Amino acid sequence: MAGASRVRQRPTLPPPDTPPDNGAGILEDGRSSSIAFQGGLSAGTVYAATSGADARSFAVVVPAYNEGLVIGSVVLLAQKHVDRVIVVDDGSTDRTAETARLAGADVIEMPENGGKAKAMMAGFARARDLGYEAVVMLDGDGQHDPNDIPAVVAPVLAGEADLVIGSRFLDAGAEIPAYRRAGQVVLNGFTNLSTDGGFATTDSQSGFRALSRQALDNLTFASEGYTIESDMIAHFAPLGLKMTEVPISVTYDVPHKHKKNPVTHGFGVLARIVELIGHRRPLLFFGIPGGAIAFLGIGLGIYTFSELFRIGQFHYVMFTLGITALILGLLLISSGLILNFLVSMMGHRANEA
Repeated sequence: MAGASRVRQRPTLPPPDTPPDNGAGILEDGRSSSIAFQGGLSAGTVYAATSGADARSFAVVVPAYNEGLVIGSVVLLAQKHVDRVIVVDDGSTDRTAETARLAGADVIEMPENGGKAKAMMAGFARARDLGYEAVVMLDGDGQHDPNDIPAVVAPVLAGEADLVIGSRFLDAGAEIPAYRRAGQVVLNGFTNLSTDGGFATTDSQSGFRALSRQALDNLTFASEGYTIESDMIAHFAPLGLKMTEVPISVTYDVPHKHKKNPVTHGFGVLARIVELIGHRRPLLFFGIPGGAIAFLGIGLGIYTFSELFRIGQFHYVMFTLGITALILGLLLISSGLILNFLVSMMGHRANEA
């Protein structure tokens, strides 16, 4: 944990005989307080909103970067369903923080833009600090419908799941661009390969999720930028946390459609998922490519000798390529077997500990 952050109530007009506020951090009961965020995060200033009379048992965490046009609506709509809305202003240069505060949200102001993962971890830390047993994460760009919050959080509140993913692809009527569907199929496939459990997601990149207290207490992984969604699934699966999906609606008619080039974003997430596969399932990561390359080498060798017997001509280039491919393939398979054995041994020792 790095740095402390100060907690304030939203400013109110003091009684006539009350001296001006000296800026000290206070909680609702008047005690001074501070929080720190996991993962080496920069400290952010927290402005605490007072809870409404109709309190629910969970909070919503909303990461936002330059969403001043829509964040107020997101907060107001979410407040109908939750006890508290925590907006993490990720170094915005517009009035995102001010608008969210006026709408009634707790606002964590990060000193600079650090990416979605850092913003989410800061929000989760705040929710844990407040003692919530469940948290919903919701994007701040207006793509998600806050009225879906009860459906997303229901399995967590019922004790049936630790992570609930709101899937855009379970809604048959969802209007999702074709390029997003195609990219998501690839990312889903690789994400599912990176997990050690039996859970298979249909929307690995969905930012609309619900987490139980157990999930909040196990956010012990490092993540950067927009890879937090896949990292979360890959981290929770081997821990035995229960995961499920529910359908949600989505709209892409929002002011800020893309904060990052979708191609760059997709390849960045894919690279991270491939890294996870190599770390968690080395036999799959090295063995399958190694087997394919070895078979290619064998095929080139068979072709070379068949041509020699058929026309009496020896293809030296093809033979050299075949031998090289066969050796490389066998090396990859051997590496996969060795690394898989080491991963299995480490897993057994961790379970015994």
